[in-house]
Amino acid sequence: MSGTGTAGDGAPGGRRGRRLRRLGLVALLVTAAGAGGAYLALRSYAAALGPIDLSVLQRTSPLALDREGLLLRAFATPEGRWRLPVKLAEVDPHFINLLKVYEDRRFDAHGGVDVIGVARAAWQLARNGRVVSGASTLSMQAARLLEPRETRSFSAKLRQMVRAVQLERRLGKEGVLAAYLTLAPYGGNIEGVRAASLIYFGKEPARLSTAEVALLVALPQSPEARRPDRHPAAAMAARARVAQRGLEAGALTAAEAERANAAAMPTARRALPMLAPHLAEQVVAEQVVAAQNGGSGAAAPVDMAALEPEAAVALVPGAPGQGAEPAAKAGTNVTLAIDARLQAALQALAQERAAALGRRISAAIVVVDNATGEVRAHVGSSDYFDAERAGAVDASRAIRSPGSALKPFIYGLAFEQGLAHPETVLDDRPSRYGAWAPENFEMGFLGTVSARKALQMSLNLPAVELLAELGAPQLLARLRGAGARLVMPDDASPGLAVGLGGLGVSLVDLTMLYTGLARGGDVVPLRWRLNDPVGQSRRLTDPVAAWYVADALREAPPPANAVTGRIAFKTGTSWGYRDAWAVGYDRRYTVGVWLGRADGASVPGLVGRVAAAPVLFDVFARIGGEPQPLPQPPGVLRATTATLPPPLRHLRKEAPKTVAATLVPPLRISFPPDGSRVDLGAGTGEAMPDLALRANGGAPPLRWFVNGAPVGEAQMRRQSFWKPDGAGFARVSVMDSRGSSDSVQVRIE
Repeated sequence: MSGTGTAGDGAPGGRRGRRLRRLGLVALLVTAAGAGGAYLALRSYAAALGPIDLSVLQRTSPLALDREGLLLRAFATPEGRWRLPVKLAEVDPHFINLLKVYEDRRFDAHGGVDVIGVARAAWQLARNGRVVSGASTLSMQAARLLEPRETRSFSAKLRQMVRAVQLERRLGKEGVLAAYLTLAPYGGNIEGVRAASLIYFGKEPARLSTAEVALLVALPQSPEARRPDRHPAAAMAARARVAQRGLEAGALTAAEAERANAAAMPTARRALPMLAPHLAEQVVAEQVVAAQNGGSGAAAPVDMAALEPEAAVALVPGAPGQGAEPAAKAGTNVTLAIDARLQAALQALAQERAAALGRRISAAIVVVDNATGEVRAHVGSSDYFDAERAGAVDASRAIRSPGSALKPFIYGLAFEQGLAHPETVLDDRPSRYGAWAPENFEMGFLGTVSARKALQMSLNLPAVELLAELGAPQLLARLRGAGARLVMPDDASPGLAVGLGGLGVSLVDLTMLYTGLARGGDVVPLRWRLNDPVGQSRRLTDPVAAWYVADALREAPPPANAVTGRIAFKTGTSWGYRDAWAVGYDRRYTVGVWLGRADGASVPGLVGRVAAAPVLFDVFARIGGEPQPLPQPPGVLRATTATLPPPLRHLRKEAPKTVAATLVPPLRISFPPDGSRVDLGAGTGEAMPDLALRANGGAPPLRWFVNGAPVGEAQMRRQSFWKPDGAGFARVSVMDSRGSSDSVQVRIE
């Protein structure tokens, strides 16, 4: 007070002044009484008060933490406050030191009440009739924060003293400091030094500059009047007083105090960390439901739509202090398997790539550790706060058409069942299945190709040919048995179109299925939280078939400016250019990428190989380390088409059952003879003529191969021609429509 008021105010001669002097005399007498009757009275008073309620320390902001304890996302308390829990070891020691110097120099010596400080303050009050200096210790301030009272009376101060002693005995010095650091007000809805440090400086309070320390020490004394975002001049003056006090006490050097006074003042509140926002939202909401039910949560995030309104985390985005903070049940903390640094890098990548592709396009990315099934990164959208791109929608869980991204599982099942081998010859030619005539994405046909080539080039016709032999229900049963949720359009019965994307699946489930290929055909449920138990594994395919698929996909054509052979990957594009997919893996990680619009609208030109594959390769680059191929399991058959066992050289079809079919003579190559030398003038420097290839017997059409490579297309004729590219040995093979074959070796000279 200024001391210039009338007799009715706080002037030395006024009624309030006389009352203050009387209070000062009473306090002085209480202090002088020492351990006598005053001690007994206070002890009786403390017993009447009962133990102090510490439950507010448990009602902190729910937090989602990464695998190393770094903050991913915080949620406001039900009262709309940012009250983040903090441990003493998580705060810069310089802050603790300067706080004691400024607020309570004898904190480490007293038992909650500073008797010397009380005597000094009482004497000054009795002598001057006004408050000259306070006697409130950090323990008393913590008690006031735990039991806030609006009245400022002698009884309230006495209650704080008793509570301070109780706190010291119950929590100890470190516990009292932790309580103060958690509850101290910092302006608006900010409570605690951790929330203040993050919102004002964008950093954890573990390492603070001298200027930041001084400001955080000064704010709780008058948090609204000194708010740097509203009253920067007052905040600067308060910071200077703290720096001066630290200089006088020897806690700061002159240079440190000067730098603190010269430092810029934060003029706006920052947003709290917003990493893995969708996943954090879902798992914290699940934890809330589990806490309300008195049990622990399940391993996978719950369906947000199924939660009661008061249990769900609010979905309204907003920066701290702007009236739109999400709220959840306080004290609900979860530790996710997420890597915060990788998560931040991939969120930036998704935002950048979606913006480059155009308006309303979003992106989703999932990264899984193959060894454990832990989700190391989860990007649900390109920008959580971008309403135009429906950023609050978790696109990684949306059911979308996968396009060609299911083809590897068709091939894996065919390899497992002995129906085909990577070098088995398949037909890429126009075919009709009832009224349906599938076409390739590029609208052309390659004729006869190996299964390896067909998978690498994502050809539709060979995949449908394999699926027709396997049966679509068998494929769906295997995928669902591995844990994937597959949705058929309008509950339609499964047909061959499912192999080309004629069903719905989420990016999360699709990525989980690909981890099965990376794990040698063994699928485990994804683990979202760090301490989730490992789920029951389910067989997707056998190890050899999984390796065949990976070996083929490692040589798939990479996107522009990327290197072949680093990762096994597959892309997909849904009908109408609505979804672009890319899923890839090596021995360590599996990554799934989705691009598209959240509303499912078409985006002309949005192709998986062009749009999603570059993002996939960038994700692996940000993960770091050299990609590692899958180890080869026992039982792998390395062969060319010509050296495969006859049943595997061509896709097995049902053999003709007529009597005439059984009378077909055996297939034999009549020219060139086995072991012969054929002089085509290889050493003359002139172009060599074609070599005639002839066969007898067999059931046309016949397919010819030289060194495993097909020669032209299958023909009804028993003769074909091959142009050698130089001298040397060549393996010539022929195969008929029943899978019978013959082979010879010749030397071209």
